[in-house]
Amino acid sequence: MIREFKDLKFKPLYDGVSSVVKFGDYELSIVKHGTSYGNKMGLYEIAVFDKDGEFIEMPGITEDGDTVKGFLNESDVSGIIKKMHLVSASDGEQM
Repeated sequence: MIREFKDLKFKPLYDGVSSVVKFGDYELSIVKHGTSYGNKMGLYEIAVFDKDGEFIEMPGITEDGDTVKGFLNESDVSGIIKKMHLVSASDGEQM
């Protein structure tokens, strides 16, 4: 069960890292690599995907008209994980 940032396990991705957490019909992708928003400051970027693997807007998590949110610290990511848990009514499972 994934409840906050410290529960995440990261895998190599490009020149950085990636973690994907499944919340029911949604997947939350957390990345930090050379082209992610905030990487140069040591920060993370997230995106939410639907069950078909499509980027989606998630009210309260991403901004209207945007499917990616960057410049996030570990605490910000923990808050997003908690919101995903509430929105999906599902415990997060590491992918």
